[in-house]
Amino acid sequence: MREHSRLELMRKIQARGYGADDAEVVLDQLEREGALDAGRLVEHYVSERAAKGFGPLRIGAELRVKGLADDLIDGQLSAMQDAWPQYLAKAHERRFRGCRPVDRAELAKQARFLDQRGFPTETVLRFLRFDD
Repeated sequence: MREHSRLELMRKIQARGYGADDAEVVLDQLEREGALDAGRLVEHYVSERAAKGFGPLRIGAELRVKGLADDLIDGQLSAMQDAWPQYLAKAHERRFRGCRPVDRAELAKQARFLDQRGFPTETVLRFLRFDD
């Protein structure tokens, strides 16, 4: 079982044939009871995805698709600002076993991987520090 956003639950409820008005009533009740909490979802999701080697850009995009507010997302991502270089290093270590690029082709390959994982380009290039 995992945390769900209000938008995700709305889609699931409507997919089962219930109307939007009925779904809103149920979702409001879940929020009042604390069973549906966007802040808790963002916190849990960011820490879980970061531990799996994903960066702030990708995690933020995934959370926006789930219909979560930008201020919640940005607040949690910036709270982890100092930890992102460590997560980038772990993702690199897992994929490339710590081998640094030896030429431009390898630099491009490693940078592309880390970019697709959602780490900012400038942070990736600073980490890889390739010089001719």
